[in-house]
Amino acid sequence: MPKKTFGSLLKQKRQELSLSRQALADRLGVTAAHVSWLEAGHRRPSFKLLQRVADNFDLDVHELLVFCYLGEAKSPWRDNQGPGKLDNVWKRFAANEGLRVKERISASELKVLEGISRLGRLSSERQLLLVLRSIRLAFDDDLMQR
Repeated sequence: MPKKTFGSLLKQKRQELSLSRQALADRLGVTAAHVSWLEAGHRRPSFKLLQRVADNFDLDVHELLVFCYLGEAKSPWRDNQGPGKLDNVWKRFAANEGLRVKERISASELKVLEGISRLGRLSSERQLLLVLRSIRLAFDDDLMQR
């Protein structure tokens, strides 16, 4: 079974809509060659392009972000716990309703942070907040440049 990648997802969605690479490229504001590179896995989309893909295919941009960038990421917090397991920091973070309300963490953002926590052991809840704020900042910057 082929590995699920952003490129394979993009190609699948494009084919579901019976779009040529050029037609999708026109919708996304890129070249057909760029679409080809994305589908082949030779390039990753910018945050702006990720947002346009999400808008065009009615997908959650936060889930795309995790899928595209964090699924293969090497975490500096990795240890012998291994990827894919949730540690106590995540469990405390997820259970801290006061923090989630104070920081206005949406359900989709919480899902993204859960995926990040699966990359390896975290030493504090502050690391998850830093990641969340960085993601928010990146998307805010992209929206302001539109």
